[in-house]
Amino acid sequence: MRKVVLYSLMSLDGVAESPDAFVFDFDGPMTDNLAAVIGRQDTVLLGRRMYDEWAAYWPTSDVQPFADFINTVQKYVFTSTPVDATWAATSVVTTDAAAFVRDLKSRPGGDIGVHGSIRLARSLLSAGVIDRLSLVVCPALAGRGRKLFEDDRKLQRLTLAKAAPTPSGGLLLDYEVDHA
Repeated sequence: MRKVVLYSLMSLDGVAESPDAFVFDFDGPMTDNLAAVIGRQDTVLLGRRMYDEWAAYWPTSDVQPFADFINTVQKYVFTSTPVDATWAATSVVTTDAAAFVRDLKSRPGGDIGVHGSIRLARSLLSAGVIDRLSLVVCPALAGRGRKLFEDDRKLQRLTLAKAAPTPSGGLLLDYEVDHA
């Protein structure tokens, strides 16, 4: 069965919104980690807000390794409103996200990535369909902004799969989600 991997940049105080405000140095190990994560993915799930933002930026970007990946990978956009899905390899999903992802996981293929879409990530975590968290924790306190993890979420057990510091003071953390 395929794994759903939530990849997120976040500040030490848990803020995941607008990482360009607190990621001061995306160093070599962070880039290598990103390349490894996306190298296993053949599908990406995006919320509507992230899709709109990224569809305006990534098609003309040359920031590697992510530009080549995100511009060619199959993207599913979850939305309840009409979307101009002209970005290559984009499909719109208007049905229940968790049910769609459960079905997608049962099909053959590589990992399924969730990138940057905070509301979608939260709903998929709550629904129990995220299998791995791949977090890049940056050495900054953002102070404000939407956090990846909600304060009122239920207890969920995680198992540490990787922890590595980076030269810029960040931490690369991978956790397997215990679905028991």
